Amino acid sequence: MALLRLLELKPLDEIIVRDICDAANVGYTTFFRHHPTKESLLDDVAAEQIRQLVGLALPVADAADTRAASEALFTYVDEHRKLWFTLLTGGAEGAMRSEFLRISREIAATRARPGTWPPADIAIILVVSSTIELISWWLRQRKPLSIQQVAEIHESIIVTPVAGGEIGRGKAARRANSR
Repeated sequence: MALLRLLELKPLDEIIVRDICDAANVGYTTFFRHHPTKESLLDDVAAEQIRQLVGLALPVADAADTRAASEALFTYVDEHRKLWFTLLTGGAEGAMRSEFLRISREIAATRARPGTWPPADIAIILVVSSTIELISWWLRQRKPLSIQQVAEIHESIIVTPVAGGEIGRGKAARRANSR
């Protein structure tokens, strides 16, 4: 995609729509038939990547195997490493985070259970924000950890404590016993 190639060369704020059109070999007015701004195009790219990532990780997460879900997530990112690096370091990190939160909130709204601890809205914010930070950190490493190693960090530090590991279960159990 033309925008992603340009993002490898310079930050988003230095790219103009005409640059994108030239790189994509499309007319200037054609661009605006599809996207009102370059940020809109970037949002669409980010949304598609997040949908794919969530689509791959969610079925595994439903199986209650958080390690496999984490490995699926990082395997996907690794298979598209250059794209994700560009998205997270070339000016799209905010769009990626926003889209990840939006999609995660939509999913959580269909799965929210009353009395869940921690509350679903803050759990989503914590997991999504931390996941984006971990991906971004991992992609910037000169000698990146293996998929299994970064998935272990993700599961043990981000997912398990927030989404029902020992910390989450312990707190919920204490609350239930105190009632």
